[in-house]
Amino acid sequence: MELDLDESSLAIGRIERALSRIEKALAARAERPASAATAPPPESSALKAEVAAVIGELDRLIGEAKHG
Repeated sequence: MELDLDESSLAIGRIERALSRIEKALAARAERPASAATAPPPESSALKAEVAAVIGELDRLIGEAKHG
C-alpha cells in the first residue's frame, strides 16, 4: 500500500493539529500554580493519546516512504 500525495497531506495535517493541541496543553499546564501541578492533571491521558497518535502517524508515513 502506497501513500499518495493527498493521503500524505492529510496525515501531515493531522500531525500538525495534534502537535498544536499538545503545545496548548503543555502551555496551560505550565501556567498553573505550583499547588495545582502536584496533582496529576486530568488531561494527562488525553495528552498521552495525542502523543501516541502523532507517533503513529509519523511511523506510518516513514514506513510508507521506505516501501514506496
